Amino acid sequence: MSDREPQPVERQLPTDEARDLLALVREIARREIAPKAAEEEDAGRFPREVFTLLSESGLLGLPYDAEYGGGDQPYEVYLQVLEELAAARLTVGLGLSVHTLASYALATYGTKQQQVEHLPAILGGGLLGAYCLSEPSSGSDAASLRTKAVREDDDWVIDGTKAWITHGGVADFYTVMARTGEDGPRGITAFLVPGDAPGLSAAAPEKKMGMKGSPTAQVHFDGVRVGDERRIGEEGQGFTIALAALDSGRLGIAACAIGVAQAALDEAVAYATERRQFGRPVADFQGLRFMIADMATQIEAGRALYLAAARLRDAGKPFAKQAAMAKLHCTDTAMKVTTDAVQILGGYGYTADFPVERLMREAKVLQIVEGTNQIQRMVIARHVAGPEAR
Repeated sequence: MSDREPQPVERQLPTDEARDLLALVREIARREIAPKAAEEEDAGRFPREVFTLLSESGLLGLPYDAEYGGGDQPYEVYLQVLEELAAARLTVGLGLSVHTLASYALATYGTKQQQVEHLPAILGGGLLGAYCLSEPSSGSDAASLRTKAVREDDDWVIDGTKAWITHGGVADFYTVMARTGEDGPRGITAFLVPGDAPGLSAAAPEKKMGMKGSPTAQVHFDGVRVGDERRIGEEGQGFTIALAALDSGRLGIAACAIGVAQAALDEAVAYATERRQFGRPVADFQGLRFMIADMATQIEAGRALYLAAARLRDAGKPFAKQAAMAKLHCTDTAMKVTTDAVQILGGYGYTADFPVERLMREAKVLQIVEGTNQIQRMVIARHVAGPEAR
């Protein structure tokens, strides 16, 4: 591994507070996250203490209201925090993104009473969340989910299985989409379910190509009973809530992808400027110089794309098309850049002694989660060319 220190990303931040915030995040990433990332990922260890530190540092609720313990930061700032954390360790960056996604329903659609009761612990009290939409038989076709919630007096009884749940088995709360009515999207309702609810259990974590430190598991609901006061939004509004959350969540994935890509580029540049062949650094050879130039350009383009979408969101303007574009471009960029980084390092890149092989394995999942890139292309095409003929 190279001793060359990468140059910090030049960021256009809106306030001095945001600049101080990014400096804090970089220090936490440098001191607490990056040094243990390779070892802990190899061991499959989930860094819960890091999320406790992020909560204590005010970083688990950045885009939400300060009234409830959030950071009142615009999305353009929050996403750059995610990028820095993902560059140090994707398990942490993606974990924060998922927690923010899981908090969205309550923070946006919850009643005042629900927000007062639950948000402070979620945004600044050390709790960690999970988002439960996908199921074993419904991934991209999320509206066909089968998990049911049946009304019994003032309670709801939830039965079913959710799949591919980040933080499954370690989360303190689950935002759950369950069927309460007719088939299709109009029969789905959102619930806030405690992680220790009787009848809730998690299967063994999936054995994955990458992100081994981030538990991904099926979550089973066997007669899980929650009061109606934990229903978020109106009955039948759950799918609308889920899609709105995913629009914002896709920007989180885009930012994480650029963080992974930036980390791979930094490693490739460090190696290429130090490794000598034929009497000079390999970075002097045009073939590698052009690869590095293309990698850097695609990263900058991806960063600009996700920030442009975030600024639309911050301005209260529609951003779903731009979010899909950012998720598509940034995650494809992460896959290409990490693959090229392995190539630049040659045989060393294929070994676990250097982080680029881990970054390449991690980049792949970003093309899949929160809507595959094929789904993103469908979303973009609908915005540009209109809906498909039926």
